[in-house]
Amino acid sequence: MKRLLILGAGTAGTMVANKLRRRLDRSEWAITIVDQDNVHHYQPGYLLMPFGVYKPDQIVKPRTQFIPKGVDLQIGAIDRVVPAENKVLLAGGAELPYDQLVIATGTTPRPQQTPGVVGREWRKSVHEFYTYEGSQALGEALKTWQGGRLVVHITEMPVKCPVAAIEFTFLAESFFRKRGLRDKVQITYVTPLDGAFTKPTCSRELGGMLDARGIHLETDFAVERVDDEARTLISYDERVIPFDLLVTVPVNMGADYVGRSGLGDDLNYVPVDKHTFLARAWPNIFAVGDAGDIPTSKAGSTAHFSVDVFADNFVHYVRGEPMPKSFDGHANCFIESGDGKALLLDFNYDVEPLPGTFPLPYAGPFSLLREKRLNHFGKLMFKWVYWHLLLPGRPLPLPAAMSMSGKTRPGSALAKRAHAAGPGPQNEKSH
Repeated sequence: MKRLLILGAGTAGTMVANKLRRRLDRSEWAITIVDQDNVHHYQPGYLLMPFGVYKPDQIVKPRTQFIPKGVDLQIGAIDRVVPAENKVLLAGGAELPYDQLVIATGTTPRPQQTPGVVGREWRKSVHEFYTYEGSQALGEALKTWQGGRLVVHITEMPVKCPVAAIEFTFLAESFFRKRGLRDKVQITYVTPLDGAFTKPTCSRELGGMLDARGIHLETDFAVERVDDEARTLISYDERVIPFDLLVTVPVNMGADYVGRSGLGDDLNYVPVDKHTFLARAWPNIFAVGDAGDIPTSKAGSTAHFSVDVFADNFVHYVRGEPMPKSFDGHANCFIESGDGKALLLDFNYDVEPLPGTFPLPYAGPFSLLREKRLNHFGKLMFKWVYWHLLLPGRPLPLPAAMSMSGKTRPGSALAKRAHAAGPGPQNEKSH
């Protein structure tokens, strides 16, 4: 009996377990999945919980609800991997041997990595929304905050869901405006990037939206420390940004056991082939989802598209056959912009987010790089899709590879006509 061991029962790990249990012969393959608890979080809900869109109990379910029959769920903390001996050691002393190993333990925020973040003002005037507890604490703070200087800050890239910080900024601006507090709140968006986002076309669009909402954009900000006594954010080039409420996106890192095992880079991400997810150093180890170092967004959509490719490849690989598919870095995400609207991005390793429609040309129904109410509903609908289709590994009517269908390249005749026509009503300011 061959042994497939999956480390991590989050989004990517659970999808892998479901897809491969259906495709690997049960008489030939035993599948085990390991995680530290039996609690699965719908992490996109962390962004919306502080604004009352979701309650805490709406984004949590037991992992066992999504682990298929024929897969053994082991609860325990992972101590380290011993790749030379094809085994994993758990913190309690148990050993789990494997023939093939899939690392899917994702990435987590590490606020302690930045001096001053976890100090006297932690969860008082300094907050984050990248954890279940942090999102709840921030929601409580927003209920009573009466204004001042709000600073939304990204420490460094890469981070899980890289657009989440700018989404929070837009949602906060709308939240305070609806409460009649907007004229009492000065909002600053601070990023280590040279613009509002990583891709030029998208960065210009999002930067324009920040400006239209009266939000100051501070770029190329490499944070050195937080002075929680003075309530200031300080960069290595000695820029100082004062705050009354700081919402920071901390350093993100892969699981510590990856580093202890000698399998990761400086941030504990496993170096892998970006098209197949096979570890560069070991021929029987893969890293999927946020656990690998592939150069694209660490997001749920990336996990979905990449696992589709991985599952097909893995079945061939363990038979000694060439892997037939190549992941192109496909990712897409809805960006909440406030007032019940959102944008949609769709891109891959080689193509930046472009305007157009998705997934169908002309018919859409979603619009790319344009604020629309339907995009917002798409964001909310994703929670149902996540629980009922994505985690169980059921097929979705979206190809893993990105399509250019419906997209408009800059400089094309269609783009020029759209620019000449000006923004549609859905792009007009609503405040």
